[in-house]
Amino acid sequence: MKFYNSIGPNPRVVKMFMHEKGITLPFVEVDLMQGENRKEPFLAKNPAGQLPALELDDGSVIAEITAICEYLDEKFPGGSLIGTTPEERAETRMWTRRVDLNVCEPLANGFRFSEGLPLFQNRMRCLPEAAAGLKAIAQDKIAWIDKLLAGKEYLAGKRMTLADILLFGFLDFGTAVGQPVNPENKNVVAWFERMKARPSAAASA
Repeated sequence: MKFYNSIGPNPRVVKMFMHEKGITLPFVEVDLMQGENRKEPFLAKNPAGQLPALELDDGSVIAEITAICEYLDEKFPGGSLIGTTPEERAETRMWTRRVDLNVCEPLANGFRFSEGLPLFQNRMRCLPEAAAGLKAIAQDKIAWIDKLLAGKEYLAGKRMTLADILLFGFLDFGTAVGQPVNPENKNVVAWFERMKARPSAAASA
């Protein structure tokens, strides 16, 4: 197997997941800043032109971070970061979906359509007029998650899961690009510090 890596929160989520699982794979670095991911030969690996991607031993390629993480979780032994029962897996997938749609997508597009516009304007349809609204949506949903984290260690209670890694990766990215967490969201802030203290956070940065 080979892991196609680059800068950015998406590859980082998978790297943090792999570190938590104790998985080591060879990396192939793809220069996102120079648009290498939007050209051949990478497009033959992932026609979406996005990173990361996981090439299997038979040459097939899995893209999308949740799909990659679920595959690795099933493929490699050790504690599951998805869940060991149908109920646990459903809970993890519910939270992963909530985090992805409500926080990651608007946060990332808010960046792409504003601070990141010089990099992305020739790579995708950008809506600069939507940037402020998207950033506000992400912050609204972070405040919503803050309430749901009350009295909990992680999103799924005592279990640290893929959903936590996904949220951490994007909130840490947000902090770096002008979308920090409002300190009034004390549950999220405390949760963030717990995640940041994990060795996998530093190892994947």
